[in-house]
Amino acid sequence: MDQTTVRQLLDDVRENRVSPESAADRLRTLPFEDIGFAKLDHHRRLRLGLPEVIYAAGKTPAETAEIFARMVAHGGNVLATRASEEHAAAVRERVPGAEFHARGRTICLIQDSTERGKGEIAVLCAGTSDLGPAEEAVVTARVMGNRVRLSADVGVAGLHRLLAQKELLATARVFIVCAGMEGALPSVVAGLVAAPVIAVPTSVGYGASFEGVTALLAMMNSCAPNVTVVNIDNGFGAAYVASMINRL
Repeated sequence: MDQTTVRQLLDDVRENRVSPESAADRLRTLPFEDIGFAKLDHHRRLRLGLPEVIYAAGKTPAETAEIFARMVAHGGNVLATRASEEHAAAVRERVPGAEFHARGRTICLIQDSTERGKGEIAVLCAGTSDLGPAEEAVVTARVMGNRVRLSADVGVAGLHRLLAQKELLATARVFIVCAGMEGALPSVVAGLVAAPVIAVPTSVGYGASFEGVTALLAMMNSCAPNVTVVNIDNGFGAAYVASMINRL
């Protein structure tokens, strides 16, 4: 329940379209809903403007499906990250319209297609191998009400591929840049654009990449001042922050 929904409910009570008792019942679970193994923070959308998201890893398929269905019933868009095919199958039994994105390991249901971002979020990834976190970022950003464009395989091994994205580089309001190996792409992008760049180090690379640690350290030491960094493979976190920036 977001601010618009709360205001509409109050208007409905004032105009006698909804009884005070019915409104109180709808608001009863607004702070959180206790379902035993989880406490669902329905109030988060009202506080932050963005909903709570389900982290499926470590949850059983049944638990994930129950949480997902409860959140769907409260309205708005619903997202589960780090989900498996088993999670997706259980969710679809409860919510047939839910979409599973296997590469990005996300399950989503968009019930509200309102565009809330002021511009476009660009998601760039250095190589096809980085598409997992990139797809997680794309789906997350869309669920949060943004226009998103993905440009894949534009890494520093062939800079002409990146430079060919002139229109996107010139117009996007926020950039999410995913890269493994030596993690150079966010710095290159940041030197070309007048916008925030959120760098996502990925766990892609040979031994000395240390499953993304090398890229993480390189991005944290970027000499481009418009680069900030999230955790390894955290496309979700990058897109959540990008969504907030895009609403300012």
